[in-house]
Amino acid sequence: MRNHLLTAAASLALFAGMATAEEVRVYNWSDYIDEDLLEKFEEETGIDLVYDVFDSNEVLETKMLAGGSGYDVVVPSGTFLQRQITAGAFQELDKSKLPNIENMWDVIDERTEQYDPDNAYSINYMWGTTGLGVNVGKVREVLGDDAPINSLALVFDPANMEKLADCGVHFLDAPAEMIPAALKYIGEDPNSHDPDVIAKAEGVFEPVRPYIQKFHSSEYINALANGDICVAVGWSGDVLQARDRAEEADNDVEIVYNAPVEGAQMWFDQMAIPVDAPNPEGAHKFLNFIMDPENMAAASNYVYFANGNEASQEFLAEDVINDPAIYPDEDTLENLFTTTPYDARVQRVVTRLWTKIKSGT
Repeated sequence: MRNHLLTAAASLALFAGMATAEEVRVYNWSDYIDEDLLEKFEEETGIDLVYDVFDSNEVLETKMLAGGSGYDVVVPSGTFLQRQITAGAFQELDKSKLPNIENMWDVIDERTEQYDPDNAYSINYMWGTTGLGVNVGKVREVLGDDAPINSLALVFDPANMEKLADCGVHFLDAPAEMIPAALKYIGEDPNSHDPDVIAKAEGVFEPVRPYIQKFHSSEYINALANGDICVAVGWSGDVLQARDRAEEADNDVEIVYNAPVEGAQMWFDQMAIPVDAPNPEGAHKFLNFIMDPENMAAASNYVYFANGNEASQEFLAEDVINDPAIYPDEDTLENLFTTTPYDARVQRVVTRLWTKIKSGT
């Protein structure tokens, strides 16, 4: 009887599975897509979309390297993508199923190839820079009209940070962004993999650590927009979202984004398919949908990030395509730098250092 009941239960489960609509599971950064696109995908394809979010590469990487993430599409940043490809976490794209891949931008493809040779495993979703989000009024009130709002000195000079502490400063909880910035500030190679060079970052953070209100990779958006903090080291598109939210709220908060004059890190968020994706066929449909020029433009117009789809540019809002904070001019592009992933040994050094920096001990 027990065997009979188990067989019946299995049959019912199988029938239920057959009756369930096809499903694609996507794991993306928080506040990172126009949700109307999610509905549009379901309407156009008849596929149910399960959309979950994360707010740090480290959270995603833990899932990916543990295996069995359960997702069909994930969105790691370039340096993390490279390490995960090496670890066998992703499957190669079947480009015959991606006719819209012809819309991608060779300028960005050439840069992402350093993480994903021949762009075999991923497509670019968004790209941008890491820099300074500034509440202009509050910062000038504290530091004066000549406040260095376009320089890393704003956040790494202890004299500035001591004064800014009262109005609030947030740093990204992202060692792969913050440590290179600190190295750049002191004239070291931001892409150094030498533990002795990396260790020099501690000397940059230690004197300003008492004045950092929080390390977080998403809370600064609303905190800036609401006037709760006056400075954030953050991602370009996030700061521009904060700027627009403040303008919409008409709350007399003026937010600007500046890529530091010392040089800003260029980052790339890539869409890729896990090697054990439950529905790789559906994943390809989602990627092809995203690469449609109008869809990609809708995503950029919503989040205020640049994207790697050249054909989308004719559909971008004027205040996106013509904003140099989003699509930098050639001189700024020349001053941007990229980083490559640390190997396991160096990554352990970085992780320990970052834990020490955050704890202030």
